[in-house]
Amino acid sequence: MAEVTAAVQWTDGERFLGASGSGHAVVFDANRASNSAPGPMEMVLMALCACTATDVVEILRKKRQPAVALTVRGKAQRAAQPPTVFTRVTLEYEIAGAVERKAAEDAIRLSQEKYCSVAGMLKSTATITTTLWLLGPGGGTES
Repeated sequence: MAEVTAAVQWTDGERFLGASGSGHAVVFDANRASNSAPGPMEMVLMALCACTATDVVEILRKKRQPAVALTVRGKAQRAAQPPTVFTRVTLEYEIAGAVERKAAEDAIRLSQEKYCSVAGMLKSTATITTTLWLLGPGGGTES
């Protein structure tokens, strides 16, 4: 079992400096009025986008699909009462290159069902839906 470590240190107000066991740091600001840095739940949503994007890029590479760009955008709804967990997440994948639709759909499905650990954790409270936009080699869009 792999261990992951992290720590946060309160700096002021509702701001914290987070440090990962791998030596990286990030600022959090839970006060949405001051909004000087992402809040913790924004970081969770960004982590989901990064996790699934990593999977999709790797799966497409293994399938020899010529993706040249990938953007994953996330939107989340939160519970009305504490803890205000995510209850619904929508992920929009935009993939550029001469990528076959089936290959892209399979990569997204595998990420969501098997590989993305962040999605695996969020599924206990949230329904995750996906949308795919393919930008062909000529820049054309198909949904």
